[in-house]
Amino acid sequence: MNPVQNVILVLIILMYAGLEFASGRHKQLKVTPDDNKVDLFMFVLLVALVQPLIFALTGKAGALLFPEASGALAWMPWWAMFGILLLADDMTQYWWHRLSHTPLLWPLHRAHHTAQYMSMRMTYRNNFFYYLMMPGLWISGCLIYLGFGNVYLVYIIIKLTVIMGAHCAVPWDERLYRIKALGPLMWVVERTISTPATHWAHHAMTNQDGVGHYKGNFGNLLFFWDILFGSAHITRRYPPQVGLKDDQLFGKERWFTEMFYPLLTSRREHSALSPGGKAYAEAETAMPPVRGA
Repeated sequence: MNPVQNVILVLIILMYAGLEFASGRHKQLKVTPDDNKVDLFMFVLLVALVQPLIFALTGKAGALLFPEASGALAWMPWWAMFGILLLADDMTQYWWHRLSHTPLLWPLHRAHHTAQYMSMRMTYRNNFFYYLMMPGLWISGCLIYLGFGNVYLVYIIIKLTVIMGAHCAVPWDERLYRIKALGPLMWVVERTISTPATHWAHHAMTNQDGVGHYKGNFGNLLFFWDILFGSAHITRRYPPQVGLKDDQLFGKERWFTEMFYPLLTSRREHSALSPGGKAYAEAETAMPPVRGA
């Protein structure tokens, strides 16, 4: 990771953390010791190991296989590079995220939804292999080799600011919705980028409250992908509960299992993190899912 990106990332984190502390929202978070471990360790692994490793490998492969291609696209205007990154990184992440809500990949993304709180601290809460396999990171590494480095730095700073803001415990869009004069602007904003209202709905514990939409609102930087691909749900409201219902019913998974499945598997009776297990379905409240069914 670029040292400049590290510094700016810390500043973004401090900005949102300061907002959560100043508002007192941090006192309302239902955080367990295991939550602390998953939030912290996955963030550190991502920024200190996974992303640098992917970028190093793509750079080394490019130098070995296509040495003449180093910086070959550096001539392109910044806006063209930015547009390509939106497609190659953000749109592919939309689809990676959407596929991660299918039975095959859900175990790699499940940890992101086990937090029973919204906060900037859980932005990167995921299974280790979720990021290691993320197509957008590998494609971005290739584009950086081709000369997108400086534009990528600006792009990722904007993206980090938006997605951390969408997870922040303080819904910054709530007050803006109340200002009638900003109505047209907010109509555009909520259909362009991820906001707390749209992204919190994705983390809702249930869809039955009319707000929750955990089978949609997959966008990271751009919510526009949800509009374009028909997975958007906009209510300008916030779900009363976030997290997973099966954790309430059967107890939370161990933090290291969440992070390193399938190397480690669950000991819980009903779990998507065990061989033959499957995700809990809301319609199965009366009859808990049976492993292997």
